[in-house]
Amino acid sequence: MSRIGKLPIIIPNKVNVSIENQNIEVSGPYGKLFRKVSDSIQLLQKDNEVLLTPKNNLRKTRELYGLSRTLVNNMVLGVSTQFERSLKIEGVGYRAYVEERKLVLLLGYSHPIIIFFPESISLSVEANVNISIKGIDKEEVGQLAATIRSKRPPEPYKGKGVLYKGEIIKRKVGKSGK
Repeated sequence: MSRIGKLPIIIPNKVNVSIENQNIEVSGPYGKLFRKVSDSIQLLQKDNEVLLTPKNNLRKTRELYGLSRTLVNNMVLGVSTQFERSLKIEGVGYRAYVEERKLVLLLGYSHPIIIFFPESISLSVEANVNISIKGIDKEEVGQLAATIRSKRPPEPYKGKGVLYKGEIIKRKVGKSGK
Protein backbone atom coordinates (compact mmCIF):
# COMPACT_ATOMS: atom_id res chain seq x y z
CA MET A 1 0.00 0.00 0.00
CA SER A 2 1.24 3.47 -0.84
CA ARG A 3 2.07 5.71 2.10
CA ILE A 4 1.52 8.79 -0.06
CA GLY A 5 -1.81 7.52 -1.40
CA LYS A 6 -3.24 7.02 2.10
CA LEU A 7 -2.81 10.70 3.04
CA PRO A 8 -5.94 12.84 2.73
CA ILE A 9 -5.89 15.89 0.44
CA ILE A 10 -6.93 18.94 2.47
CA ILE A 11 -8.97 21.46 0.47
CA PRO A 12 -8.37 25.16 1.33
CA ASN A 13 -11.38 27.49 1.87
CA LYS A 14 -11.05 29.24 -1.52
CA VAL A 15 -11.02 25.98 -3.51
CA ASN A 16 -14.05 24.02 -4.77
CA VAL A 17 -13.80 20.32 -5.69
CA SER A 18 -16.47 18.40 -7.58
CA ILE A 19 -16.25 14.67 -8.26
CA GLU A 20 -18.38 13.00 -10.93
CA ASN A 21 -17.69 9.29 -11.60
CA GLN A 22 -13.93 9.23 -12.22
CA ASN A 23 -13.66 12.90 -13.24
CA ILE A 24 -12.46 15.51 -10.77
CA GLU A 25 -12.76 19.26 -11.27
CA VAL A 26 -10.87 21.67 -9.03
CA SER A 27 -11.55 25.42 -9.20
CA GLY A 28 -9.96 28.21 -7.22
CA PRO A 29 -8.87 31.83 -7.39
CA TYR A 30 -6.35 31.18 -10.22
CA GLY A 31 -8.48 28.95 -12.49
CA LYS A 32 -9.95 25.50 -13.11
CA LEU A 33 -8.34 22.12 -13.70
CA PHE A 34 -9.90 18.82 -14.83
CA ARG A 35 -8.55 15.28 -14.64
CA LYS A 36 -9.86 11.77 -15.19
CA VAL A 37 -8.61 9.41 -12.52
CA SER A 38 -8.07 5.70 -13.28
CA ASP A 39 -11.09 3.38 -12.94
CA SER A 40 -9.20 1.31 -10.36
CA ILE A 41 -9.06 4.27 -7.91
CA GLN A 42 -12.11 5.44 -5.96
CA LEU A 43 -12.53 9.13 -5.10
CA LEU A 44 -14.39 10.20 -1.95
CA GLN A 45 -15.05 13.74 -0.71
CA LYS A 46 -15.65 14.31 3.01
CA ASP A 47 -16.08 17.83 4.40
CA ASN A 48 -12.89 19.68 3.40
CA GLU A 49 -10.77 16.73 2.26
CA VAL A 50 -10.56 14.24 -0.60
CA LEU A 51 -9.64 10.60 -0.02
CA LEU A 52 -8.43 8.13 -2.63
CA THR A 53 -8.79 4.37 -2.13
CA PRO A 54 -7.78 1.50 -4.41
CA LYS A 55 -10.61 -0.77 -5.63
CA ASN A 56 -8.37 -3.86 -5.85
CA ASN A 57 -4.87 -5.05 -5.01
CA LEU A 58 -3.46 -5.49 -8.53
CA ARG A 59 0.06 -4.29 -9.30
CA LYS A 60 -1.18 -1.63 -11.77
CA THR A 61 -3.59 -0.24 -9.16
CA ARG A 62 -0.83 -0.02 -6.54
CA GLU A 63 1.35 1.82 -9.08
CA LEU A 64 -1.41 4.36 -9.82
CA TYR A 65 -2.53 4.88 -6.21
CA GLY A 66 0.18 7.26 -4.97
CA LEU A 67 0.52 8.90 -8.40
CA SER A 68 -3.20 9.72 -8.56
CA ARG A 69 -3.15 11.24 -5.08
CA THR A 70 -0.14 13.42 -5.97
CA LEU A 71 -1.74 14.58 -9.24
CA VAL A 72 -4.97 15.58 -7.48
CA ASN A 73 -3.00 17.31 -4.69
CA ASN A 74 -1.02 19.28 -7.31
CA MET A 75 -4.32 20.37 -8.87
CA VAL A 76 -5.51 21.71 -5.50
CA LEU A 77 -2.18 23.47 -4.83
CA GLY A 78 -2.07 24.93 -8.35
CA VAL A 79 -5.47 26.62 -8.25
CA SER A 80 -4.91 27.98 -4.72
CA THR A 81 -1.22 29.03 -5.03
CA GLN A 82 0.38 28.97 -8.48
CA PHE A 83 3.50 26.95 -9.29
CA GLU A 84 6.62 28.88 -10.27
CA ARG A 85 9.91 27.97 -11.93
CA SER A 86 12.77 30.44 -12.37
CA LEU A 87 15.54 30.25 -14.93
CA LYS A 88 18.74 32.27 -15.25
CA ILE A 89 20.67 32.89 -18.45
CA GLU A 90 24.48 32.95 -18.05
CA GLY A 91 26.83 34.06 -20.81
CA VAL A 92 28.05 37.17 -22.58
CA GLY A 93 25.44 38.43 -25.03
CA TYR A 94 22.83 35.86 -23.99
CA ARG A 95 19.43 37.44 -23.31
CA ALA A 96 15.68 36.96 -23.57
CA TYR A 97 12.53 39.02 -24.00
CA VAL A 98 8.78 38.46 -24.31
CA GLU A 99 6.68 39.54 -27.32
CA GLU A 100 2.92 38.90 -26.99
CA ARG A 101 2.61 35.11 -26.38
CA LYS A 102 6.16 34.15 -27.37
CA LEU A 103 9.55 34.09 -25.67
CA VAL A 104 12.51 35.15 -27.82
CA LEU A 105 15.90 33.77 -26.73
CA LEU A 106 19.25 35.03 -28.02
CA LEU A 107 21.68 32.32 -26.94
CA GLY A 108 24.71 32.72 -29.17
CA TYR A 109 23.27 30.97 -32.22
CA SER A 110 23.05 32.70 -35.61
CA HIS A 111 19.28 33.04 -35.17
CA PRO A 112 16.89 33.87 -32.33
CA ILE A 113 15.00 30.97 -30.75
CA ILE A 114 11.25 31.53 -30.47
CA ILE A 115 9.15 29.56 -27.98
CA PHE A 116 5.37 30.00 -27.92
CA PHE A 117 3.71 29.55 -24.53
CA PRO A 118 0.01 28.89 -23.76
CA GLU A 119 -2.53 31.34 -22.29
CA SER A 120 -2.60 29.40 -19.01
CA ILE A 121 1.04 30.32 -18.28
CA SER A 122 2.36 33.76 -17.38
CA LEU A 123 5.98 34.32 -18.30
CA SER A 124 8.09 37.36 -17.42
CA VAL A 125 11.70 38.34 -18.06
CA GLU A 126 13.57 40.62 -15.65
CA ALA A 127 16.92 42.26 -16.46
CA ASN A 128 17.08 40.32 -19.77
CA VAL A 129 18.45 37.21 -18.00
CA ASN A 130 15.95 36.13 -15.30
CA ILE A 131 12.95 34.19 -16.62
CA SER A 132 9.99 33.53 -14.31
CA ILE A 133 7.29 31.01 -15.32
CA LYS A 134 4.00 30.84 -13.36
CA GLY A 135 0.94 28.66 -13.89
CA ILE A 136 -1.65 26.45 -12.22
CA ASP A 137 -0.62 23.19 -13.92
CA LYS A 138 2.67 21.91 -12.43
CA GLU A 139 3.32 19.61 -15.39
CA GLU A 140 2.88 22.44 -17.93
CA VAL A 141 5.13 24.85 -15.98
CA GLY A 142 7.89 22.24 -15.54
CA GLN A 143 7.73 21.17 -19.19
CA LEU A 144 8.04 24.75 -20.46
CA ALA A 145 11.01 25.36 -18.13
CA ALA A 146 12.70 22.16 -19.36
CA THR A 147 12.07 23.14 -23.01
CA ILE A 148 13.66 26.56 -22.48
CA ARG A 149 16.65 25.02 -20.67
CA SER A 150 17.15 22.44 -23.45
CA LYS A 151 17.80 25.19 -26.02
CA ARG A 152 21.23 25.87 -24.44
CA PRO A 153 21.98 23.57 -21.47
CA PRO A 154 24.77 24.80 -19.17
CA GLU A 155 28.21 23.61 -20.17
CA PRO A 156 30.74 22.48 -17.52
CA TYR A 157 33.79 24.53 -18.61
CA LYS A 158 32.58 28.13 -18.41
CA GLY A 159 29.10 27.57 -16.96
CA LYS A 160 27.37 29.33 -19.86
CA GLY A 161 23.79 28.46 -20.79
CA VAL A 162 20.29 28.42 -19.31
CA LEU A 163 20.17 27.23 -15.69
CA TYR A 164 17.42 26.68 -13.16
CA LYS A 165 17.56 29.27 -10.36
CA GLY A 166 19.83 27.85 -7.64
CA GLU A 167 21.29 25.11 -9.89
CA ILE A 168 24.97 24.48 -9.31
CA ILE A 169 27.07 23.42 -12.27
CA LYS A 170 29.98 21.12 -11.44
CA ARG A 171 32.85 22.79 -13.27
CA LYS A 172 35.59 20.91 -15.11
CA VAL A 173 39.20 21.97 -15.44
CA GLY A 174 40.08 23.01 -18.97
CA LYS A 175 43.02 21.88 -21.03
CA SER A 176 46.36 22.71 -19.41
CA GLY A 177 49.00 24.43 -21.54
CA LYS A 178 52.65 23.33 -21.50
